Amino acid sequence: METTPALSPTGAAWPAADLTARFFRGLADPCRVHLLDLLLDGPRTVSELVALTGLAQNRVSMHLACLRTCGFVTARREGRWVIYQVTDPRILEILRLARGVIAEHAARILTCQVVNPGAPTAPPSDPCLCN
Repeated sequence: METTPALSPTGAAWPAADLTARFFRGLADPCRVHLLDLLLDGPRTVSELVALTGLAQNRVSMHLACLRTCGFVTARREGRWVIYQVTDPRILEILRLARGVIAEHAARILTCQVVNPGAPTAPPSDPCLCN
């Protein structure tokens, strides 16, 4: 495991564990994971993502801004459209690995009161949880 601290833009050292936790916080929202899943199929505009998710445009834009700031996606302008795409194809592998672990430990994850105190254990009616 990498234990060398990463450097922030200001040159301050960040321990690997802290930086890793921050990385996963960028994925810690079902809407952002859903948007990444859609973008893994190929580049899309905000309008396309709004249509596919049923979310309000401002919510999609907010989540895309987070994903962009964290380095998960990039944006490029084509005329009047902004096209978003996944920055690194390894994101697909990270999600695939996570889902493999989840499949084996779903019951424990759902009942973890440390991660989400008082969380319901029944599946949400809305898979994106953010409409």
